[in-house]
Amino acid sequence: MKKAENIIVGISIGDLNGIGSEVILKTFEDARMLELCTPVIFANVKILSFIKKTLELTAPLHGIDKMDQLVAGKINVLNVWREGIDLNFGINDDNVGKYAIKSFTAATKALKENQIDVLVTAPINKYNIQSEDFKFPGHTDYLNQELEGNALMLMVQDNLRVGLLTDHVPVNEVAKHLTEKLIVQKIETIKKSLVQDFGINKPKIAVLALNPHAGDNGVIGKEDDEILRPTLKKLFEKGTLVFGPFAADGFFGSGQYEKYDAVVATYHDQGLIPFKTLSFGNGVNYTAGLNKVRTSPDHGTAYEIAGKGLADYNSFKEAVYTAIDIFNSRADYAEISRNPLKTKEKQL
Repeated sequence: MKKAENIIVGISIGDLNGIGSEVILKTFEDARMLELCTPVIFANVKILSFIKKTLELTAPLHGIDKMDQLVAGKINVLNVWREGIDLNFGINDDNVGKYAIKSFTAATKALKENQIDVLVTAPINKYNIQSEDFKFPGHTDYLNQELEGNALMLMVQDNLRVGLLTDHVPVNEVAKHLTEKLIVQKIETIKKSLVQDFGINKPKIAVLALNPHAGDNGVIGKEDDEILRPTLKKLFEKGTLVFGPFAADGFFGSGQYEKYDAVVATYHDQGLIPFKTLSFGNGVNYTAGLNKVRTSPDHGTAYEIAGKGLADYNSFKEAVYTAIDIFNSRADYAEISRNPLKTKEKQL
């Protein structure tokens, strides 16, 4: 198994007019981080040096032109481009969006080719990244195309894990997306992730209802009784410890979520509002279900404070920690799967 200190953490720079560069540099100013992993930022060393000077940060940068020039114990910056860029902190700029995608696609290529072990993505602006070459709502959809598996957004903070049946779908279209096939695929993806990525042998999963009061026996919508409930019953009968659908309004406030290893919401805000209320500033967005590990902080570009040195880097730091932990957990799981008898002997 690869040792933690040798793990190469690839980092895409995100929107250079946002707080991404700041939280990255602040994270690795702590020399102890360089004992955990070897970071490589996909960007340009000159522009990062400019941002570092502007924000009066001290993280020493090591520019490289090829991945085989990577140096452990250094904050490596792979020069993905050479030209200068005009930066205006806090401004939505289509040109800056192009460089966010140059960084992200180069980092994804390195991930696919095993040049990096995990990928941590700084925030992008979903509007200024759109082009003829990149027509995706965000990171997750592109990774789902480029990597193996079925991507699923899983928000993580310690033992709180919130997944989504649908993510970037308009609220008025959610119901028609909730099919038995989708529900089974998402629940099985979360179950597999809990086992191999978080080391939970028999995970318990709660699913939130789509409608208020879980539909009140069809008075406030029939989807929970006609689609969700029978699908969850079939999964449970096949051995998956899945429960629900639960009325969403009191589920988190009552602390009911603490009884489960993961909670699955039917749509974006149903899951992310309570998650961010409980964990904002320390949460991590993890793309479960793929053959490679990708995490990101739980916040956006935060244009309103960009360039002012005010950004809290805890969520980005947690994203790095989570990526490393999951990488190690997967290695342990692979070892156990290869040598089940050896593992059993250890337990005796």
